[in-house]
Amino acid sequence: MIEIRNLEKSFGANKVLQGINLKIPDGKTMVIIGESGCGKSVLLKHIIGIMKPDGGQILVDNINVFDLNIKQLNKLRLKFGMVFQASALFDSLTIKENVGFSLYEHTDVKQEEISKRIKESLNMVGLSGIESKMPAEISGGMKKRVALARAIIMNPEIILYDEPTVGIDPIRSGSINNLIKRLHGELNVTSLVVTHDMQSAYYVADRIAMMYKGKIIEEGTPSEIKKSDNPIVQQFVNGVSNE
Repeated sequence: MIEIRNLEKSFGANKVLQGINLKIPDGKTMVIIGESGCGKSVLLKHIIGIMKPDGGQILVDNINVFDLNIKQLNKLRLKFGMVFQASALFDSLTIKENVGFSLYEHTDVKQEEISKRIKESLNMVGLSGIESKMPAEISGGMKKRVALARAIIMNPEIILYDEPTVGIDPIRSGSINNLIKRLHGELNVTSLVVTHDMQSAYYVADRIAMMYKGKIIEEGTPSEIKKSDNPIVQQFVNGVSNE
């Protein structure tokens, strides 16, 4: 389980996180929704220890992320797979080198086994035979899937997705959503998805939490969020004015 307790973060006078409290149960998909700039991506960066908070805790399996030294934090991060908003592929590396990057850099796995796992990971996201291509040679939707292959190659327990459908057309968005849902089931992982795409949120989520002005203002199942009587939630999910 991931448990976020009273998390606070400011950048100068800008209070981005104002006492975030949230529990993400093992084996479930939690989707965090909210308008751009509300702090969703900042929250993800705290979960994997890239950022330090001004106050509060994040517990992963009852271990406070912010109590760990660098060696302990790097070990904890092996539990995570991360799919960044812009895919974040290395332009100078081939698809094979991108997908296998963590294995090359952080393990002593033999080259033959790495190649096998790269192929398996690419097959799981519906890509094969592109190992020698460069990122510039593939489409935006394919880059998203390569990023997902890279995220799963270490057999993570938790996968974090930062706006996985942003910047791609509806058909490819649907393909990514299907992949998220299928891989969640096949790999039995805990998933945390940050998005402002409500179609995606409703499709992949077990539970949805809405961030607004640095706080979680509503949490529930997709059905409960659809029926919420909170005017701010309704405005966001349905485009209904709260004025």
